[in-house]
Amino acid sequence: MKISLNWLKQYIDLPESPEEIEKLLTRSGLEVEHIDEIQPIPGGLRGFVVGEVLTCERFEVKDKKLSLTTVDIGTDTPSTIVCGAANVDAGQKVIVATIGTTLYDKEGKPLFTIDKRKVYGQPSEGMICAEDEIGIGTSHDGILVLQTDLPNGTPAAKYFNIEPDYVFEIGLTPNRADAASHIGVARDLKALLDRDMTLPEVSGFAAIKDTTLVEILVENKEACPRFCGVSIEGVKIGPSPDWLRKRLEAIGLNPINNVVDVTNFICHELGQPMHAYDANALAGNKIIVKTLPEGTPFTTLDKVERKLSATDLMICDAEKPVGIAGIMGGLDSGIKDTTTNVFLEVAYFSADWIRKTGQRHGLKTDASFRFERGTDPNLKLYTLQRAALLILEVAGGKIASSVTDFYPEPIGNFEFAVTYKNINRLIGKELGNAYIRKTLESLDIQILDKTEEGFRVSVPPYRVDVQREADIVEEILRIYGIDNIELSDNLNTDFLAQFPEPDPNTLQAKITSLLASKGFHEILTNSLTKPFYVQQFPAIANGENVEILNYLSEDLMVMRQSLLFSGLEVLAYNINRRQKDLKTFEFGKIYYKKDDKYIEKKRLSIFITGDQHTESWISKSQPVAFHDLAAVVLQLLHRMQVKNIDSVETENSIYSYGLSYQVNKREIVSLGLLKPGVTKAADIKVPVFYADIDWEYLLKQYNPKVVFAEIPKFPEVRRDLSLVIDKSLSFKEIKALAERTEKKLLKAVNVFDIYEGQNLGEGKKSYSVSFTLQDESQTLTDTVIEKTMQKLIQLYEKELGAEIRGK
Repeated sequence: MKISLNWLKQYIDLPESPEEIEKLLTRSGLEVEHIDEIQPIPGGLRGFVVGEVLTCERFEVKDKKLSLTTVDIGTDTPSTIVCGAANVDAGQKVIVATIGTTLYDKEGKPLFTIDKRKVYGQPSEGMICAEDEIGIGTSHDGILVLQTDLPNGTPAAKYFNIEPDYVFEIGLTPNRADAASHIGVARDLKALLDRDMTLPEVSGFAAIKDTTLVEILVENKEACPRFCGVSIEGVKIGPSPDWLRKRLEAIGLNPINNVVDVTNFICHELGQPMHAYDANALAGNKIIVKTLPEGTPFTTLDKVERKLSATDLMICDAEKPVGIAGIMGGLDSGIKDTTTNVFLEVAYFSADWIRKTGQRHGLKTDASFRFERGTDPNLKLYTLQRAALLILEVAGGKIASSVTDFYPEPIGNFEFAVTYKNINRLIGKELGNAYIRKTLESLDIQILDKTEEGFRVSVPPYRVDVQREADIVEEILRIYGIDNIELSDNLNTDFLAQFPEPDPNTLQAKITSLLASKGFHEILTNSLTKPFYVQQFPAIANGENVEILNYLSEDLMVMRQSLLFSGLEVLAYNINRRQKDLKTFEFGKIYYKKDDKYIEKKRLSIFITGDQHTESWISKSQPVAFHDLAAVVLQLLHRMQVKNIDSVETENSIYSYGLSYQVNKREIVSLGLLKPGVTKAADIKVPVFYADIDWEYLLKQYNPKVVFAEIPKFPEVRRDLSLVIDKSLSFKEIKALAERTEKKLLKAVNVFDIYEGQNLGEGKKSYSVSFTLQDESQTLTDTVIEKTMQKLIQLYEKELGAEIRGK
């Protein structure tokens, strides 16, 4: 739906920029998809200014009579311009195209751009323009001489009162039928801006009493609850005036003739589709609203013959159908160049009837677009009067009859109760009772029976989307602005449905992508394995083996209790084929029996063996190490947003050494270097690092919440210490003590060297540790740094018995 800004300004004062109005409309639910700028003159007269000719000297070159002028265009120095017009003279006020100005042809295509140049040896810094060069006319007899007191340098657009238009393309949702017009949009802006809005005046409408030229009969009252009409005589069909043509062209409509253009204008002004008939073509001077027999042929205005359904509502005269109600008129009853008498109608049709007919015939028109969503049944008489007055203005003629208004059962407002408690509860903020009532009244919703607890509302029937208390809350919120509702620290909801659980398949795909990006290959192995593995390495057992009753071989007679050996078999197969640098992972299930129950669990296994990378001239190859696997596992845990991870040395007997990562004292990952005896069982003679991840427990620890923090503006500082401690102590204890001691400034603790030797003493080792300090609010001073490090040194000496070297 297209809405013209200049058109809107006819009803409400809008000094705001198009961008500001776009934000207001989108916030209120009328989403602006884009804005188009429309210039009444190509280029919008950019670069054209009012100038004054100060001097004018004639000269002649090759029989051409020219003038060398100086023109004041409001700059510090007058411009020198060569002009070929015979009527240029000193003292004139003129229009000047300044340097950089582009001139356009009638179709809006660029012709050329003014630049500084020499004309027959004389400098020229612009162009004094004729009417056609500006784009406001066709005359080229001479330059345009102005009669104005405007200062020199005034933009020409201001002199000619040329104002660009901006057209909003609104993605109108089906529930907002009330906003399918300029008045409808202006009504929202009235509430949003707390500003007055003015409807066009119709007090000049004067019908002839008790005179009926066209009789109206409505046979189907369900499909047509209201039908209004009036006759106009003596019209003269012709082109519409410039203002009406511009209004329609701005929203993409082609002007047809003055009478039809008025009906289209009314449709987009008031959201009220209507139709003008050639009264002389109506047989029997009758309009009958009814259905016709199945299969009746009818030719519409688009010159297509259609077979009618028995449920198509039709507008007929005494002999034949003349239009499909609410959708499209007939070919023979429309306004022609010879039409002098017009019957003007506006009706309220059932949305269901119009929607079904439109779908049946594949017809979508501006009229059906509005009728299908619901028009205002109580605005019909005003619409008829407004349209009739416009036709008299643009086509002449006179009102020749009284107004016929068939409306046997007036449609009332929607009335229901609303409480302040529910408004505040659903919005999440108390807006104040006075603001609530004022907002609703600005939307033409009447407030009835006010009490301390709430009130009753009377909603106009054109607001088909406001029929319950929650709809009232939505109206208040869209005008107040949902962005203006502050979010509390603890969000809650009255909605009863639970939040959806994270999708395990999505998370598995995320981790698969992570591992693949690190050079790992996914494998898929058999769930059947040898009973030998559990018998030889009971550490991998979780319970009893699940045996296969009709096994095919002794190698495949039990279900696996671990992904370890099925993965090692894949490594062995590849190593035997000279593929020694391997990184693999597998998502798979394990099976076991415990307390007479069969249990099935999902695990993730990761293997690395061989070299870190292929040897090249840049760097020598190095064998993979424990920390290559640990780094990948930690990144995986961080990707799953797992918090509060503890690490302890693993006690699993399948590892020569390794770690166990735990959450809430339950193991989530075990990893380490497999013992040679374990790898030998799979016929592997090279070191293999292995990680076993409890995937189901890991999924429970998944935390999708991400917390963002501003990057510190102040520099960090590094200080190093060399600590000689007992061999029984680990770096973990060093780090933990530092983190407990200094929680504000300490950002990182890292060990960068470990040394053991006889010169340290029996049972001693040396850790070289770096400490990264940073204050996020200010630059650290030497005093603060020294004080922090001394506190750490004292604690290490006291609690760990450390000897600090190099202090």
